[in-house]
Amino acid sequence: MTLRLLCIGLVTFLLSSNAVWAQKDERTVLEQKRREILQEIKQINSLLFDTQKKERSVLSEVEDIDKRIRAQENLIRITNRQANLLTREINVNLKKIEQLREELAQIKEDYAQMVVKSYKSKSRKSRIMFLLSSQDFLQAYKRVQYMNQYAKYRKEQGESIQRKTVELQELNKSLLEQQKEKQALIAENKKTKEALRKEKQQQEALVAELKKDESKFASQIRSKQREADEIDKQIDALIRAAIAKSNSNSRANTTGGSSTTFALTAEAKALGNSFTSNKGKLPWPVTNGVVVKRFGKQRHPQLPNVETFCSGVEIATTNNAEARSIFDGVVLDVKQIKGANKLVQIQHGSYISVYFNLGSVTVSPGQKVTTKQQVGTVAKNPASGKTIIKLMIYKNTTKLNPADWIFKM
Repeated sequence: MTLRLLCIGLVTFLLSSNAVWAQKDERTVLEQKRREILQEIKQINSLLFDTQKKERSVLSEVEDIDKRIRAQENLIRITNRQANLLTREINVNLKKIEQLREELAQIKEDYAQMVVKSYKSKSRKSRIMFLLSSQDFLQAYKRVQYMNQYAKYRKEQGESIQRKTVELQELNKSLLEQQKEKQALIAENKKTKEALRKEKQQQEALVAELKKDESKFASQIRSKQREADEIDKQIDALIRAAIAKSNSNSRANTTGGSSTTFALTAEAKALGNSFTSNKGKLPWPVTNGVVVKRFGKQRHPQLPNVETFCSGVEIATTNNAEARSIFDGVVLDVKQIKGANKLVQIQHGSYISVYFNLGSVTVSPGQKVTTKQQVGTVAKNPASGKTIIKLMIYKNTTKLNPADWIFKM
C-alpha cells in the first residue's frame, strides 16, 4: 500500500512539475513576442511617422496607420494571453498555498503531540526502565532502535516544518509578484486600447477622405503599380542577361546552362545548397527596418476593388542605412534602373538576391561578398521622406517570397 501511494505521489509530482515548466516556457515565449511587437511599434513610429515629409499623401497615411493599428492589435492579443496565463498561475499558487497551510498545520499538530509525549517520557530513568523491562537482548536492541528512530523522526518533522514554512513564504512572495505583473499588463493593455481607439478614429477620417474621391486614389495606386511592373520587367531582363553572361564565362557550361538557368561549378552548387539549408535563418538586408510591402498579390484594405502586386519585400529603414548582403556570394551586376535608383545583384549558387533603391553602391561585379557585408546605402525618397529598400530573391529566374528566407520577416 505504501509503495502504491509513493508511486501515485511521484506521478503527481512529475505531472505538476511538467505543467509548471510548460507554463514557464509559455510565459517566456509570450514575453518575447510582446517585446518584439513593442519594438515593431517603435520602428513603425520612428521609420514611418517621424519622417520629414514635403508633401502629404492620404494613401500613404492610411497605409502607415493601418500597420500601426495591426501591431497594436497584436500587442493587445499577446498581453491578454499573458494576463490570462498569470491568472491561471495565480490560481494554482493560491491552491498550493492553501494546501501548504493545511499540511503545515497538520505537521505542527503531530509535532506538538510528539513533544508532549516525549516530555512525559523524557526522564533517563523511564528510558532505562523501558530497556530493562525487555524480555531478552533482541527486544532490548529493537527498543533502542525504536528510540533512535523516534528521535530521528522528531528531528525530521521539525525540519519539515521549517521547509514548509520557507516554501509557503516563497509562494506568497511569488504570488505578490505575479499580481503586480498582471496589474502592469492590464494597465499597459488599457493604454494600448486607448491609443488604438484614437488611431482608428484618425484612420476613419482618412478613409472617409479616400471614399470621397475613390476613383482618383484608385487611379494613383494603379499608376504606381504600372511603374513597379515596368521596373520589374527591367530587373527580370537584367537577371536573364546576368545568368547568360555568367554561363558564357563558366567552365561548367557543359551542364546545359541558358539565360534562365545557371550552369554551376561544384563550388557554386555547394554555395547554393548552403543557401537552401539556411532558409528562414538569413539576416535582414538592413540592421533596422519594418516591412511596408509584402510579396505577392494584395487587395487594398480600404479600396477593395484595387489589387496590387509586389515582386519582393519593401522595408522602411533609417536615413543613410547600409544595405547588406543576406548571404555569401558573388556580385553578378550593378545597374542603374531607368527612372529609378541603383540595384545590386548577388549570386548564391542558383539563387540571386537583389537589393533595389540604392543611392550609392560599394561593391563591383565579380566581387566576392560575405554575409552582412555592406553593398551600398539605401536611397531616401525626397517627397515622402522615407528610406525604403526593396529586396528580391530569385532561384534562377523564378521569384521567391523573401519572408520565407529571412529570419522572422
